[in-house]
This record gives sequence, C-alpha cells and structure tokens, in this order.
Amino acid sequence: MNRRLYVAALISLALAACAGAAATSHPWTPEATADGWSPAGGSTRQVDLGWPGGARLAKGVRYAGGVQLVAAPASTLHGLSDLKLTGDGGFVAVSDSGDLVRGRLELDADGRLTGLHDLRVRRLTLTDGAPITEKRMGDAEGLALTDDGEVLVSFEREHRIWSYGRLDALRARPQAQPHPAADFPLNEGMEALASAPGGWRVGGEGGGVWDCSPQGCRVVTRPSPPADSWRLTGLERDPRGGGWFAVERSWRPPFDVRARVRRMDADGTLGPVLVELKLPGLTDNFEGIAAEARGDNVRLYILSDDNANPAQKTLLLAFDVQ
Repeated sequence: MNRRLYVAALISLALAACAGAAATSHPWTPEATADGWSPAGGSTRQVDLGWPGGARLAKGVRYAGGVQLVAAPASTLHGLSDLKLTGDGGFVAVSDSGDLVRGRLELDADGRLTGLHDLRVRRLTLTDGAPITEKRMGDAEGLALTDDGEVLVSFEREHRIWSYGRLDALRARPQAQPHPAADFPLNEGMEALASAPGGWRVGGEGGGVWDCSPQGCRVVTRPSPPADSWRLTGLERDPRGGGWFAVERSWRPPFDVRARVRRMDADGTLGPVLVELKLPGLTDNFEGIAAEARGDNVRLYILSDDNANPAQKTLLLAFDVQ
C-alpha cells in the first residue's frame, strides 16, 4: 500500500475518533427509574466500512449497516465489551467498568442498522448486593443469555462467572457459577461467553475453550500460547444450531489493528474467515458479538470496546451471513 495513503488513513481515523468524542451528546443521568435502570445519554451516527482495502467479506456475507455510539467522556457508555440480543429488537451489553447497558436497535426499511435508542444503564452488584466500585471486581468481559433466560457475566482480574438472574427480574445478589479451573493471566481471562446446550461455552483470550453447566466445566480445547497475534474476544451461539460464531482481535496499534469473525464447531475448531476488518478501513478493538436468525440468513452484530480512549470508537456493525 502507498505509504502516503496509509499515513493519511491513520490520521483520518484518529481525527474522526476525536471529533466523535466531541460531538453533541448527553451525559449519563444517574437517577434510576422504578425498574432499577437509569437513562443513559448518547447519540449515534451511521458509518460505512471505510477506505477500500480494509474490509474483506467472504462470499455470502453482506454488510448491513453500522453506527458509532458517541457519549460524553464521563458517560458509562464507554468500555462496552460484549452484547447479546433480547429477541424483541433490543440488546443488552456489559462494560469492563461493571455496568449493564440496555437499548434498542434502529433498522431502516431494508433492515439495515441505522441507530440505537432507549439506552439505559444499571450497575452490576457484588454477592452482598452492594454496587461494584472497584475495577478489580468490575472488569466484565463476557455476556451470555442462557436457554433459561439467565444473564451470565464473566469477569477477569478476579476471574469468575456470576448469574444475575433473568433480564426482566435481575437479582441484586448474583450467584457464582462454574467456570474453567485455568490459570488465567490477570488481564487475559474469560473474554468469550455464550449459551450452549445445557449451559454455556467459555473461551479464554489466551487460548482454551470449555463447555460448562451448573454441574461443572469440561475442556473442549486446552489452553496453549497463541502462535500469532490473534486473540479470541467473543462468542455467540449460531441461532440455527450447529456451532458458534467467534470474533477475534489482533491489537498492535497504531499500525496493525484488525478484527475477524469465524465459525466455531462443537470441538472448538475455527473455520474460514467470514469478516475481516483492518486498516485503512474501519476497524477498532472488537470484543462483542451477537446473532439472530433472519429468514434463511443469520444477522451478526459485532461491538468494539473503546477503552474510554478518545482515539478509539464504540462501533456496532451488522453483517448478514447466508
């Protein structure tokens, strides 16, 4: 690639990120409503896949729109690390500072993602019912909605999986759930979490996949040091059955920032790349993934974690997979 073009792309991305942080938005309003959720300000703007040469989509995959979520610096709408769909046009996300976020997807007449609205936030709690106040306890990275409707959250630093009950009746005192008995690094824990038959599937950022249930966990693939820069950061069960979708990240900014989506089989084997995002196109720190069936296709949504860094973006992008 032409060096001038590459540098120009980097500058353009950085300026766009800074401009986004300064765009009109509304700070978080902390007064909770009767259901325990607080209105969260913010705005969205539509995005495309950026400069040619960035995005690579496999045959049968179509970009279905995307948005950047813009929020004030002090807003809790930063650091979103995973999301799942609620089946009614809504979604729930989790942040690595210890919050749950709910909202609704805006789609145009063609079904393309054009915005987000009705954003609300709720603080996660400790097992004694007190709100989480320390990063050490609030570094939530993975989110799953089980077949029974339970909200499961995986945390790193203090590695654990907690159940907060059903989304429409969240419990103040979460219950600990089985998680892999692995020696996870401090900041490379259970990034990937998704529902599975009879339980949930867990993926470690540094390797390893496990299937868990209330009775315990079994190893699907053993942890091993990754041979390259790619790390597993999100999982979602295929709504048509037959496996999962995985989002992976290669994060070596400012010159190598990539994300990709692949299928994962029951035995943990990863398939060909369905979506790859890289410079000079639109890309960021993608960590979350959600899916729903749409006719004969699957709609995927992938979410980036901006790390509350004004040089990064919170992006939600949609892709249709045949």
